[in-house]
Amino acid sequence: MKNTIDKLEKNQILSKEEFVRLLAISEKDDIDYLTERAKCIRDDIYGKRVFIRGLIEISNYCKNDCYYCGIRRSNKNAQRYRLSKEQILSCCENGYELGFRTFVMQGGEDAFFKDEVVCDIVSSIKERYPDCAVTLSLGERSTESYRKMKEAGADRYLLRHETFDNTHYNKLHPVELDPENRKRCLRDLKALGYQTGTGIMVGSPYQTLENIAEDLLFIKELNPEMIGIGPFIPHKDTPFKDFESGTMEMTLRLISILRLLCPKALIPATTALGTISPQGREKGILAGANVIMPNLSPKEDRKKYMLYNDKLSDGEEAAEGLNKLKESMRKIGYEIVEDRGDCIALKDKI
Repeated sequence: MKNTIDKLEKNQILSKEEFVRLLAISEKDDIDYLTERAKCIRDDIYGKRVFIRGLIEISNYCKNDCYYCGIRRSNKNAQRYRLSKEQILSCCENGYELGFRTFVMQGGEDAFFKDEVVCDIVSSIKERYPDCAVTLSLGERSTESYRKMKEAGADRYLLRHETFDNTHYNKLHPVELDPENRKRCLRDLKALGYQTGTGIMVGSPYQTLENIAEDLLFIKELNPEMIGIGPFIPHKDTPFKDFESGTMEMTLRLISILRLLCPKALIPATTALGTISPQGREKGILAGANVIMPNLSPKEDRKKYMLYNDKLSDGEEAAEGLNKLKESMRKIGYEIVEDRGDCIALKDKI
């Protein structure tokens, strides 16, 4: 299997069948070799730097009813909230003082946040903090909507495709959600010049290794600047409440594969990874990730943005725990930096 890993590192692509075999490896020597190659590639490109993003969860209202999500519209137990412009700007002010130079506005598909509302907030952030990047993660929108937000100053957009396989997609989402529209959104974002992020849930219900292999081929085709993956974790108030979580082992393996597939990508060690294992975040960095996203949201609202059971929102996962996070990174040989943390590939184009 080491030959296959070397082939992936050299060519930055494999066949679907080769990806399936790589995903299925069980020998410790092979897994260790994959992890080490990914770590070396990441260190060669980005050094020992870890970039931080200030996550602001602006609303847990959502028009969608995705079967896996705790803020789906059918969840009557969710405590709904949305942040005002003033609250969002306050989060940015706090984050800037702490050293954050990227703000991520994430939320459900909330009709309140029309184009003019989002554009006004984005332009205000960019006016106050011109040295910062603004990332949006607000779901599927029209091409024109994406264009307006880009013109207002948005730099990046995160939209996980969740799964490339349409049959699998339809098992995770109600019929009104179209997997082809999801892919259209991602291609629009790339065409409009956003730094674009996509990704999947690892171990989602009904997922196969063949599904993941197809996801990897799609990611390579899309060539995103950012790739976010995390283990599926069930939520007690969803149709998938009794399904098993995805594993840390497969998530770490995929981080390493993605680092070899897209060497210059920005890959986070996600909150979900930290949720399923106390050392998940650190292991994600050691597997090839180079981004962490602490929570800047108001403390009183963090527990309400509960996408899955027991989602972390305090301790090292919180912005005010940044010193603890810095120390945990130092212990494994890495350093959190005060930087926008743009994709190296973008700098190559300048």
